[in-house]
Amino acid sequence: MTNAERRAQIQAALSEATEAISATTFAKRFGVSRQTVVGDIALMRAHGDQVIATPQGYQYERTASGEQQAVIVCRHTPAQTEDEMSLIVATGAALLDVAVDHPVYGELRGQLQIRTQTDITLFMAHLRQHPAKLLSELTGGVHLHTIAYSTPAQLTAVKTALRNAGYLYEEG
Repeated sequence: MTNAERRAQIQAALSEATEAISATTFAKRFGVSRQTVVGDIALMRAHGDQVIATPQGYQYERTASGEQQAVIVCRHTPAQTEDEMSLIVATGAALLDVAVDHPVYGELRGQLQIRTQTDITLFMAHLRQHPAKLLSELTGGVHLHTIAYSTPAQLTAVKTALRNAGYLYEEG
């Protein structure tokens, strides 16, 4: 199989997938290294494919029909991360990403694609398994989230829940 054929099969698999697919899964499927798959994804992105990397693996960027998006600003400690995510998901909204304004690099963004409590559990497990820091730790806990929601009432519920927990960063 050529490199181009492998990338075409990765594209097809991602197009049909209902969940993210890890680089390790692709590597095993095609008998190549994980790093080869990472390179394939980079080339696909360079050619315009809207592939995002989530803690669960790769997927095409999608929004559900009728979904709207808003950016909110939060501030909390690393120990409060799981609670913050749970409050958002409990409203039926999705936590698409996290971003911080880094003093050297400018905006740094991490794709999350968290829609369920199971997604939160997996994210927290990955965090415990790896010696990585949360992006919010670079900025004293201040960070932005892109939230996907269905109705204005749902977005209000997200903000209210975060405000009540002391996580919503607001003027005042």
